[in-house]
Amino acid sequence: MRILVQCQQQQVFENDYNGINTTQLSDPTVLNEFTELVYNRLSAVTSDLIHTQIAQKASFCITDPELEWNKSFNYSSKDFLSKCIAETQGDLPQRLCTAAELKFYFTNFIASARSASTFLKPNRNCNSTTWVSGCEPGWACSSGFNQPVHFTDSQDIPARTSNCQPCCEGFFCPQGLTCMIPCPLGSYCPRATHNALTGLCDPYMYQLPQGQPNHTCGGAHIWADVSRGGSMFCSAGSYCPTSIQEIPCSSRHYCRMGSNHETRCYRLTSCDSNTSRQNISQYGYMLIIGISVTLLVFYNCYEKVITIRERKYARSREIAVKSVKENARAQARWLAAKEAIIKRAAEISHSFSRRTVVLPNDLQLGAVSGRKEIEAGYPPVQEIEDFRDSFEGGDKDTSRVKVKHIRTDTQIFKYAYSQLELEKVQQLHNKDLTFSGGISMAMDTEMRRRPTIEISFRDLTVTLKQKKIRLLRSVNGEILPGRITALMGPSGAGKTTLLSALAGKTVGCSITGLVLINGKVESIRSYKKIVGFVPQDDVVHGNLTVEENIWFSANCRLSATLIRADKVLIVERVIESLGLQPVRNSLVGTVEKRGISGGQRKRVNVGLELVMEPSLLFLDEPTSGLDSSSSQLLLRALKREAFEGVNICMVVHQPSYSLFNMFDDLILLAKGGLTAYHGAVRDVEDYFANLGINVPDHINPPDYFIDVLEGMVKPHTSSGVTYEELPLRWMLHKGYPVPPDMQKTVPGVGVPAMYSNSGHQENPSTEQLSFWGEFWQNMKYRVEARVDVIQNNFLKSNDLSRRRTPSIVVQYWHFLGRMAKQRLREARIQAIDYLILLLAGACLGLLAKSGDESFGAPGYTYTIIATSLLCKIAALRTFSLDKLQYRRERASGISSLAHFVAKDTIDHFSTLIKPLVYLSMFYFFSNPRSTFLDNYIVLLCLVYCVTGIAYTLAIFLEPGPSQLCSVLLPVVLTLLSTQPKDSQFIKILTRLCYPSWALEAFIVSNAKSYSGVWLIQRCGALLRTGYNLHDWKLCISLLMALGAACRVLAFIGMLALQKK
Repeated sequence: MRILVQCQQQQVFENDYNGINTTQLSDPTVLNEFTELVYNRLSAVTSDLIHTQIAQKASFCITDPELEWNKSFNYSSKDFLSKCIAETQGDLPQRLCTAAELKFYFTNFIASARSASTFLKPNRNCNSTTWVSGCEPGWACSSGFNQPVHFTDSQDIPARTSNCQPCCEGFFCPQGLTCMIPCPLGSYCPRATHNALTGLCDPYMYQLPQGQPNHTCGGAHIWADVSRGGSMFCSAGSYCPTSIQEIPCSSRHYCRMGSNHETRCYRLTSCDSNTSRQNISQYGYMLIIGISVTLLVFYNCYEKVITIRERKYARSREIAVKSVKENARAQARWLAAKEAIIKRAAEISHSFSRRTVVLPNDLQLGAVSGRKEIEAGYPPVQEIEDFRDSFEGGDKDTSRVKVKHIRTDTQIFKYAYSQLELEKVQQLHNKDLTFSGGISMAMDTEMRRRPTIEISFRDLTVTLKQKKIRLLRSVNGEILPGRITALMGPSGAGKTTLLSALAGKTVGCSITGLVLINGKVESIRSYKKIVGFVPQDDVVHGNLTVEENIWFSANCRLSATLIRADKVLIVERVIESLGLQPVRNSLVGTVEKRGISGGQRKRVNVGLELVMEPSLLFLDEPTSGLDSSSSQLLLRALKREAFEGVNICMVVHQPSYSLFNMFDDLILLAKGGLTAYHGAVRDVEDYFANLGINVPDHINPPDYFIDVLEGMVKPHTSSGVTYEELPLRWMLHKGYPVPPDMQKTVPGVGVPAMYSNSGHQENPSTEQLSFWGEFWQNMKYRVEARVDVIQNNFLKSNDLSRRRTPSIVVQYWHFLGRMAKQRLREARIQAIDYLILLLAGACLGLLAKSGDESFGAPGYTYTIIATSLLCKIAALRTFSLDKLQYRRERASGISSLAHFVAKDTIDHFSTLIKPLVYLSMFYFFSNPRSTFLDNYIVLLCLVYCVTGIAYTLAIFLEPGPSQLCSVLLPVVLTLLSTQPKDSQFIKILTRLCYPSWALEAFIVSNAKSYSGVWLIQRCGALLRTGYNLHDWKLCISLLMALGAACRVLAFIGMLALQKK
């Protein structure tokens, strides 16, 4: 009977182990064969666990199941299996967990990953009625030889309650299961020892069951995260090639926690024995030194290139000026000689024409020789004419052909200054712009190259929508090409309003009446390419030189078909005519950094419009702040423009008498926006004299007229005309229609009723509005004003200017050049930004070490806050400092798209550099496991995103609120992103915050570097935070998309929300 039982057991063993007899395990060959068989079965089970169980339940933390299995269970040494086989006397296969038990363990573990519980649910072998010693932590049981075990069965847990004993080294036995699971790579699973002082089993810290004196400490009992199963991890400073062997790390190597091999340290790093990290801060220092040297070389070389080019440019100009002046002096000598010869010839001819004298032959010879001596003292007349023709360019058509072939700077400047000298000579010949000279220049067809614009206005009335106040009323008149019209009047008379209404720049006002352009009802915006508007404030770029400001306006606003030589001529003419030659290479200056004087700045403000060769030019108080000589210099320049057919209208405050006489026409406005006079300057005194208003002696007429209209001076008149009646007198004088409320009075009788009580109000009402009524009126006014701005910016009008300005690409290139110069001159500010980022990276890298338990989440959280805050504050300067300059350039027709894209392009340089500067300290001090490239990519996308957000804040908000939002947004959104996702609302809200995307990308890139024994830690951490290893590219894409979307929104806001 015993023999029969032995035969049955032997048959079962052969079926299970392919004929391998456990009694022969002492034979190394048999042991190796048996070990290989167990390893294959173990590999199959663990592979099925990774590929099906964990990959399905925890796909968020598994990217490549095959790779994860290789890093977790592809053991290079099988010594722990051989040792366990010998210890269990061949019973190891009966003790290994099947697919069903592995599924039960990991499913319960993943389900309770958010809690610190280490208990499993009751099962077939361990429950309230059956609890064997193998259910205790660190112990396992066998299913027996007589019970076949199906390792691939994932449904039924086999009965396993016999021959319970401590878990083998290299395995862990969970509490609540009676099987053994192999410890993953990177773990150290020795047999536990009992600590008599604490009563715990070291190093796993579990207690022995009470009432079982024969129960001893077993093996490892849990594979979990560091907080629950940290004792299973291979110690930091050591590496574990197998799960039963722990070796201290050797010198020049480092071993992180959970390592199964030692990693060689980089060169130039210090690595002692038993160290867990390599000190790579030297590489950070090297990187920051490299970045600093590169930036210094780049900035210095770029500045040197610009300086050399400017010096070469200036040298070419000096050579040309010297050559032209020498030619001018030579021409003056030739002309003097020509006049002397002609005069002498006329005298001789006159003397000989009066009588005929016959001389002897010897006297005739003497006379001839004397004439030859006289002629020898002067060049021949024909030679003089040839020189003059060569100086003036000869035939016009031939000259234009030659100009097109001018290439070098010297040739271009010679051409430009030659033309300027010719213009000076022409002015001298025309008696310095006297009446006859003006007629001569006006009839010169070579000068009248610009299309003319004539503006007439009929019954023009401008009413402020919010308060229903008339700013202008029943204004009639016209401004003509080739004439300078002065717009004068007391304060509050509506001078700037009239100028803005004619220029199409009124916002929040209703306009009635007609504004005709060249006799047609057209929008002035159709001519914006040839219409110049000089604002009252000096809106120029302070960090550019005088010449750079003027050249930029010329490059972007002059005709695209204009050759460079003609552009140089125009620019040099403007600089010369405005007296800016001494300061052409000086910075204009800002509030913080002083530059040129206020008067010179005012002339630069005018030069920006003159250089684009306008056909219609509006100027708002261009002489304010200028002395008399500077004002006359400016008027002379405008006078020359007028002779070219330019229609000029300017607001003037209290001009001197000499300056006043340089104007052609005058529009004199009275209070209430009514016209008191509109006509020629030379007739204004006669007109008022006919009304009995005579200018006293030694009084400046324009000052006196303004004082009269202001009511400060009572006119000396016997006709009884008061200053309130002057607008009505003008209407009757010109035959203009008089408004109904003004028709109640008869000229010269009484005071018009309209002036008796705030006559400039339309429908004056004494009704007091409630708070909500006033609030509604204000809101309505703001909406209407915003609609006006949007209509002005987005409604396209037909281009009737017949000028093709440079394309967007060409303007973009000019913007790039301007922005590069501006950033070069702001190098100190850029250096401060980089230094602050460097200090922030160093501090956060030292304070927030990259902890393995959290995958560096605290350090990355601080990184997001710091970089977002600092980069936003820096990016605000891009659009918040030059809003006025942009609005002026946009109103003149310069491309807003080129402006925006060029600024963004220049900022890309900082976007690329700033992550390098920050990571040079943070990465090499915190030393995370993720690669430098991964951290750089994430931080690069984050900086790109927050820069776009800063653009939006800078454009939509004023500087104060935008700075406040730039500080609060990163802090608030980052704290919100790190909140526990307990509710669906919080989860959705955090997913909409950009710090959540950046933090997930940082943590995911770092978590990918943790494998083997860290697999559970990785899955648990990602499960708690809701992150997914597959979403790294999605997070990067979301950051880039938000940055791009914010840029689009900022560009739309820049077009729609600008103020005028």
